[in-house]
Amino acid sequence: MAILLTLVHYIVCIFLIIVVLLQSGKAADLAGAFGGMGSQTVFGPRGSATVLSKATTIAAVLFMVTSLSLSIIATRGGKGGSSVLDKAKAAPTQQQKNATPQPGSTVPLTMTPVGPNGEKGTPQTVPAPVVPAPAPAK
Repeated sequence: MAILLTLVHYIVCIFLIIVVLLQSGKAADLAGAFGGMGSQTVFGPRGSATVLSKATTIAAVLFMVTSLSLSIIATRGGKGGSSVLDKAKAAPTQQQKNATPQPGSTVPLTMTPVGPNGEKGTPQTVPAPVVPAPAPAK
């Protein structure tokens, strides 16, 4: 379904580009270049809708519909790429990694003690250093 809709979207895009390029501007004559509009209306004289203007409108509507449909299909797809917010929640911040231990808590050692005969012991914990609170400023 997505492949068919993408193909239709490409065809509509090419058709819309061609139809827009084939149209002439509202003031394409020489008088329009110097500001003469030939009528006293605000936006210039407006004739009846031509085949090209109707085709442009239809192509523009089809382009919008296929664009919205493709975006809905992409978001409801099975993969559903991760967003920046999901990655930010999953990764711990640098402050959390280097957090200082609270007084009275234990900190695991990264090295395992080795006995006199080369046997390895169990990891030990060391009490965290007690840091006195700063005196209040006067």
